[in-house]
This record gives sequence, structure tokens and C-alpha cells, in this order.
Amino acid sequence: MSETLVIPGPDTQRAYRDALGCFGTGITVITVMSPDGPLAMTANSFASVSLDPPMVLWCASKRSQRYPAFADAAHYAIHILADDQKQLALHFARSGLDFAPVLWRPNDEGVPILDGCLARFECRQSALHGAGDHTIIVGQVLRAAHRSGHGLIHKRGRYGTFAATD
Repeated sequence: MSETLVIPGPDTQRAYRDALGCFGTGITVITVMSPDGPLAMTANSFASVSLDPPMVLWCASKRSQRYPAFADAAHYAIHILADDQKQLALHFARSGLDFAPVLWRPNDEGVPILDGCLARFECRQSALHGAGDHTIIVGQVLRAAHRSGHGLIHKRGRYGTFAATD
């Protein structure tokens, strides 16, 4: 097999993105309550940070029109999508303010909580760290919930689910 060597830069952004796309990630929808109402953003940059205290992170693009609401939010919720929620991921990738087709309720802090997700982390913002064209948003988990099922995965520009090989 031959490999494609990429020196990251302005002329090789597509090839660099293709290399990053080799790493399969879960898909999340992050929600906040903004001055304009409930707001959401689809993201695949989610990770656990700490068990004690319980902390997670996700990354938001500074170029997004929705960025200020997420960077300024005191509280937010991270929803890990199930394998049957691809349309939800696509919906909130396009439009963050349209909650009409979505079943949701506010949590104790007023943050929109989406129904039917595989897992959820309700967070209080703990720290922001600038990182190039993104910001790493760290949150302390106040509450977490999960259910059985399979997660929605994104790899090489395609959605799917995990298939065990053992």
C-alpha cells in the first residue's frame, strides 16, 4: 500500500482533512440556551478529560456564527447521538436555531435536553483554551445519562456505526 505524505499548509488543507478523517469519531450535538432561544451545534470533537472531578471537552470553530453563544455559555449539554440519529446530526450542522422537528425539554439550568440520544453530559463551563481556529471548551459534568444502543460514527466523510470484529 502506498501512503500520501502531507505537509499541512494552505495548499494541502483538503489532503490534511482527509488524513484526519481516517480517525473515526462519534457524533455529538451540543446545546445551549441563547438570548434567541435554544441553540445547537453538531460536533465530533468530544473527549473525556477527568474522572475526578468529572470533566469533558469539545472544540468549537471560531469561524462559526454560533461560536459566541457557545463560548459565552455558563452551561451546556453534550448529546452523543445514536446510530439512528443521522438526520439530527445533519439538521443541527445546517441550522442551530430550528428546534421545531426535535423533542426537547429544558434542564434545571435551562439548557435544551434532546430526547432519544445515546448519552448526555450536562455541563458547567470550566475553561476555554484557544487552539488555532478552534477553542477547546472544557466543562465540569453536573449530570450524565446513557442508554443501551449503538452510536453514530463519522469516518472519511461518511456516517455509520461500529461493527465489532471479535
